Amino acid sequence: MTNLFTRIKNTITADLHEVIDHKEKKNPIALLNQYLRQCEQETEKVRKLLERQYTLKSEFQREYQQAAELAEKRTYQAEVASKAGETELYQFAAAEQQQYTERANRLLTSLEHVNGQLSDLEKKYEEMKHKVKDMHLRRLELMGRENVTRANLQINQVLDSHSYSDKSYSKFKEIENYLDRLEQQVNSSFYRSTIDVRVAQLEKEMKKETIS
Repeated sequence: MTNLFTRIKNTITADLHEVIDHKEKKNPIALLNQYLRQCEQETEKVRKLLERQYTLKSEFQREYQQAAELAEKRTYQAEVASKAGETELYQFAAAEQQQYTERANRLLTSLEHVNGQLSDLEKKYEEMKHKVKDMHLRRLELMGRENVTRANLQINQVLDSHSYSDKSYSKFKEIENYLDRLEQQVNSSFYRSTIDVRVAQLEKEMKKETIS
């Protein structure tokens, strides 16, 4: 069990920056997600071990309580047998009392040991949960940085890339020139139609003056 928790502790407390900067991985967020899943799995293992330790503690407490009660009961029975002069019964009760007392003492020692282990496991489990929570927050921070980086990259491609900017400017300039040509054609057509009408009107007026 000690080796297991040592491995878990080493996994949880590993340098996150080294994991993210691993040369074989191109996506740090995906790598961090994988790392978090592993840590959550290890944390879940500890939770189950804690539950098992609580169960063992309850069993030790039950066995200790039973042994202590039987030792006390045999002590009383030995006293009664002794007072009644029942030597054989006294010897049996006294032997039983000694066995239950020794068992109770052994169980009490085991129970104290289990309580100490349980306290240590609870502390480590809380540390692991805090560490996983911190890594979740770290992931959010990295995701925010990644989004900003990607957004700035897109912005820079539009604003700073000469090829992209020149291409866009060329396209806009082409459209602008087309509109200028179209406007000139419309104006030219308008002027031509206006001149024809005006000249025709002048000719008509001049003919009228000549006749009169």
